[in-house]
Amino acid sequence: MAHDPGHIELHDPETDPLATYVLEPDDLRPLLRRVVTSPGAGTFTSHAPFTGSPIAAIPLSTPDDVARAAKDARAAHRLWAARPMRDRTAVLSRVHDLVLERQTEVLDLIQLESGKARVSAFEEVCDIALVARHYAARAGRYLAPRRVPGLLPVLTSTRVLRHPVGVVGVIAPWNFPLTLTLGDVLPALVAGNAVVLRPDLQTSLTSLWAAELLEEAGLPAGLLQVVVGDGSTVGAAVVEHVDHVSFTGSTQTGRVVAARAGERLVPATLELGGKNPMYVAEDVDVEVAAEGAVRACFVGAGQVCVSIERIYVHEDVADAFTAAFVRRTRALRLGSGLDYRSDIGSLTSAAQLATVVEHVEDAVGHGATVLAGGEHRSDLGPWFYEPTILADVPNEARLAREETFGPVVAVYRVASDDEAVAAMNDSDRGLNASIWTADTRRGAALAQRVRAGTVNVNEGYVATWGSVAAPQGGIGASGIGHRHGREGLWATTRTQTVAVQRGAHGVLGGPGVGLHRLFDLGTETWPRVYTEVLRAMKTLRLP
Repeated sequence: MAHDPGHIELHDPETDPLATYVLEPDDLRPLLRRVVTSPGAGTFTSHAPFTGSPIAAIPLSTPDDVARAAKDARAAHRLWAARPMRDRTAVLSRVHDLVLERQTEVLDLIQLESGKARVSAFEEVCDIALVARHYAARAGRYLAPRRVPGLLPVLTSTRVLRHPVGVVGVIAPWNFPLTLTLGDVLPALVAGNAVVLRPDLQTSLTSLWAAELLEEAGLPAGLLQVVVGDGSTVGAAVVEHVDHVSFTGSTQTGRVVAARAGERLVPATLELGGKNPMYVAEDVDVEVAAEGAVRACFVGAGQVCVSIERIYVHEDVADAFTAAFVRRTRALRLGSGLDYRSDIGSLTSAAQLATVVEHVEDAVGHGATVLAGGEHRSDLGPWFYEPTILADVPNEARLAREETFGPVVAVYRVASDDEAVAAMNDSDRGLNASIWTADTRRGAALAQRVRAGTVNVNEGYVATWGSVAAPQGGIGASGIGHRHGREGLWATTRTQTVAVQRGAHGVLGGPGVGLHRLFDLGTETWPRVYTEVLRAMKTLRLP
C-alpha cells in the first residue's frame, strides 16, 4: 500500500471515551455561543495540527441560519450607519489597544488552530493593530464628501458621496485566521456596514475571539454575525444574502464566488492564489538577500498567499546566494511550542501536506534536485514538513506552474534583468513579487515591469502588506479588487453624485441664471452658444 503522508487517526471525544480536547469545552462555551446556529445543525470537531488532537466541537450553521444572520445584520446596520463617524472610529481605536493587550490568548488560539509558529502568529497581531489604527485615523477623510468641478463654473456645485452598501459578507480562509477576518471586517464596519463572517471550519475559534474583542471594544450587538460551515453550503449562502462579498481563497473557488456575485449584481473583492516570484540581482549582499528569502518563502510554513515560491538568481551570484540560502534554511527550527523558540510550525491539514509531498515527489521525478529539506517530519507531529529548496525544476513539473502553498521553493539561474522579468511574468497569476538589488532606483524600475499587484524591493512581502495605506490585491488569476488603503474601504461603499444647480430661481424675484436660460434660447441657438462656452472653458483651462 502506498504511504499516505496525511493520514492520522483523528479521535472525537464525543464518540471516543479515551479522547480529550486540547481546550476545555467549558472555557469555550462563551465563544461558541456567538455562532448563529439552530437545533439539529450539528457540530464540527476541529483538530490541532501540532498533534492531531481535537480542539473543540464547533456548532454548525445552516443556510437558513445564514439568512437569519443577514436579516439581523441588516437591521443593526441601519442604526450603525446613522452613527457619527467618531463613534465608529472609536471602536477601531479600542480594537488596536485590546489586540495588543490580549495578544497572548489570541496567539495561543492561532497556533493551536493553524499550526503556525508563534513568530508567524505575531504578524497577525501586528497587522490588525496597523489596520485598526490606520482606519481609525483616516476613515473620516476617506469617506468625506468630495467636491468636484461641476458642469458650469460657480453655477453647478457637485459633490461625490459614499454610503455603506449594507451587509458585507466576509468568507475567510484558515491560513491567517485573525488577519483575514478582522482585517476585512474592520473597514467594512467603519464604513457603516454590518458584516456576516464565515470563517474556515478549522480556525473558527480565532474568528469568534475576534467577535468577542469587537464587542469589548464597543461594537453594538448584531452588527457582526458569525456563521460556521463549509464553503459549498454556508459560504454559498453568504453570497446569496449580502450586498458585497469579500472572499480570500483558491482561484477555483474564487471564480465560483465571482460568477454568483455577478449574477446577483453585487460587487466582490477576491484575493486568490499566487505563484509569487523573487529576483536576486548580481549586486546584492547575498547574506542579506538570503535572510529575506528565508522569511519570504517559509513564514507560516509557506501557507501565505504572498509568500515566494520561485526565485530567479543572477548567474554571477547564484552559487554564493544559493549556498547562503541553503545554510540558513537548514538552520531553521521546527517545533510546536506555544512560545518563540521555533521558526517554523506545522502545515495546517493533511490535504496541505499531501499537496506538498506530491509536488516535491513529482518535481524530483522530473529531474529536480533537493538542496535542502524534502522530508515529512512525522517525528514532530502529523503534518510537519521540512523547509525545502529545489533546483533544476523543469517546466513540466507541477511545482513549476501550480501554487504549492507550503514550505517549498524552486531556485533558477538567469543571465540578465530582462530574462528575470520575463520569467517572473510567465504565470497567469500576479499577486506578489520581490526584487533584491543594491541599486534601489534599478529595483523600482524593474518593479514597474513585473506583472503583480504588489512588488517589494529588498523585502519579500512585509513592506507592501504592512503599508496599510496602500491597496493590496492581485491581477489575473490572483484576484479582483483590493484590501487596505482607501480602495479597501471604498470597496464596501456605493457612490452617489449630487449636483446642485444654483441661480435657477433668481434672487428677490429677479430672473434666474440656471440652465433653463440656455435651453430657452431654442433648439437652433443654444447648441451654438454652448459650443462657444466649451471653447472658452478650454482656453481658460477649466477642468
